[in-house]
Amino acid sequence: MAATFYDQIGANKRNSVLLAVLVVLLLGALGMAIGYALFADWRAAGVITALAIGAGLLASLISYYAGDAIVLATSGAKEVTAQDQPQLLNVVTEMAMAANLPMPKVYLIDDTAPNAFATGRDPQHASVAITIGLLQKLDREELQGVMAHELSHVRNYDIRFSLMVGVLVGSIALLADFFLRFTFWGNVGGRGRRSSSSSDSGGGGLQVVMLVVALALAVIAPFAARMVQLAVSRQREYLADVSGVELTRNPYGLERALAKIALDTEPLEVANRATQHLYFENPIKGVSGKSSNMWSTHPPVLDRINRLRELTGEAPTTDPMLVLGLSTAPPPPPPPAVGRPG
Repeated sequence: MAATFYDQIGANKRNSVLLAVLVVLLLGALGMAIGYALFADWRAAGVITALAIGAGLLASLISYYAGDAIVLATSGAKEVTAQDQPQLLNVVTEMAMAANLPMPKVYLIDDTAPNAFATGRDPQHASVAITIGLLQKLDREELQGVMAHELSHVRNYDIRFSLMVGVLVGSIALLADFFLRFTFWGNVGGRGRRSSSSSDSGGGGLQVVMLVVALALAVIAPFAARMVQLAVSRQREYLADVSGVELTRNPYGLERALAKIALDTEPLEVANRATQHLYFENPIKGVSGKSSNMWSTHPPVLDRINRLRELTGEAPTTDPMLVLGLSTAPPPPPPPAVGRPG
């Protein structure tokens, strides 16, 4: 069990870092291609590349300090104390102590759909937000599993990590959009062709090739970067699940919580596509149930449940209802009507 558990943590960390590096490389490649297509000069292309990566990192830094307050405000979250929600604060305190983390601020969202998320730039500035529906529909053991998952996000610095990748993805989209608009309205490559008229087969030819590459990257890069971002998000969810089990030493509470939230059909009104990746389970219903695709922010619920079942050597399940001990068989037909004797 220990080997399987720590193997999952190590593999997810390596995959997430690799995917984040790919986003940075994609931003740099797009900047380099655009720079040479515009100026036909490798030094200028290097400057454009550095500016593109620097702007992306600067935007990440700005969001790093203000992002959590924006997310909490847009979610309508209100801070609570032990006097308001004693059981909730008690559970969060237990999980914070188990994770060796400072006590985060605790917020409540006035929505009856069960869900939760963590935010903040580091463990010293972390917050967790829980919906009223989560408190109403989960028992204490299941609530512990959810809070352990969310505090694992804090301990693993997932919020900071995902935020930086998200902003870099946005930078790629902005840079690509700028170049496509400039290409459409301007005269890209004209300056380079004039400056290299004496050697059309040299620098001018290369500039044309780089222009084609830049155009292709400008179209493809935003989609590729978005796919990488979503892959990072899915890897981090797996990692938070197994890290949460490390804190509670009880995978069953987390399994049941996943099943209950997945089977709940009530949409979370305050969530949107900009914040959906933060939540314990995707709040936009119909996108993550039994199957997944490259645009999903979360792994399929059954995949998450079955990875937890691997830790205890249990056979995989085929339906979240079975985790809750509920039958998925159709109800028996009603008995035939008995008419009165003739």
